[in-house]
Amino acid sequence: MVTASSFLAVFFSSALAACFAEVCTIPLDTAKVRLQLQKKAAGVTGGGGGMLGTIMSIARDEGVAALWNGVIPGIHRQCVYGGLRIGLYEPVKTFFAGDTAAGGITLFTKILAALMTGVIAIVVANPTDLVKVRLQADGKATAIKRHYSGALNAYATIIRQEGIGALWTGLGPNIARNAIINAAELASYDQLKQVFLRLPGFTDNIFTHLLAGLGAGFLAVCIGSPVDVVKSRMMGDSTYHSTLDCFVKTLKNDGLPAFYKGFTANFCRIGSWNVIMFLTLEQHCKPRFCGASEHLEQDLHCCMTSSESHGCIRLDVFVQDNALSCCN
Repeated sequence: MVTASSFLAVFFSSALAACFAEVCTIPLDTAKVRLQLQKKAAGVTGGGGGMLGTIMSIARDEGVAALWNGVIPGIHRQCVYGGLRIGLYEPVKTFFAGDTAAGGITLFTKILAALMTGVIAIVVANPTDLVKVRLQADGKATAIKRHYSGALNAYATIIRQEGIGALWTGLGPNIARNAIINAAELASYDQLKQVFLRLPGFTDNIFTHLLAGLGAGFLAVCIGSPVDVVKSRMMGDSTYHSTLDCFVKTLKNDGLPAFYKGFTANFCRIGSWNVIMFLTLEQHCKPRFCGASEHLEQDLHCCMTSSESHGCIRLDVFVQDNALSCCN
């Protein structure tokens, strides 16, 4: 059973891990956004050369610090989105599983739970995502320049010039994008780790976490790239009237390959982000254990001695289906 204290423990652990991953990988994300915003008629900084060419072009024309444009709202986003999507995953998954949880939670239930937590988290965090994309897109060669002086100035300017509702611009594709990617990341990481742990020679170690994280990242990019491109274009260019308008114009003007523009940068970003985030989260949780069993289909039932009760408190870390929680 997930208590309020256990949810907060997972929330803060997840937010910390997500923020660390964000800081490490945001140059790749900036390159990805610039590539996704490229159009045949008008380009942005880094118009050629793919991911590495874009990164080098941004660093040369705007300075190395420009690669970290959007890092502040990125941290704001991960504090909210990263904490909620992972913190809510276990209780929502348990709720959907109901009485069947004792017999093992199905992949469908994991996907459904991850879709739901992704939607809830991004509805709350959309303003931070909007500001992050606009700061990343505002380069020297960008067609639409807004010249925000920073994250707080961007929030204030958007509210003053466009109204508070503008902070939820692109919410539709963002919900689709984050629900899909969250399901691909959390459910696949959960499932892949469980599968790996059943294979001979695999244990609950860094190598297993790395493989599961890379697999989750690859699936997330393959499935989520089209909606990610639409989301970036809607947030970076306010000329689009709706999600459908953005989709149709992108398809008509740039062709089907445009929906996978920046795929390499996106995979490098999301793949490395997942590896860093899940490794950080796993390592942050593990020191709190005093013992673990890798039997009963690799379920980990961990206990620590309580000085107050002289008993044992179960830490629900990867309990049942190696669920993503580290609750006491």
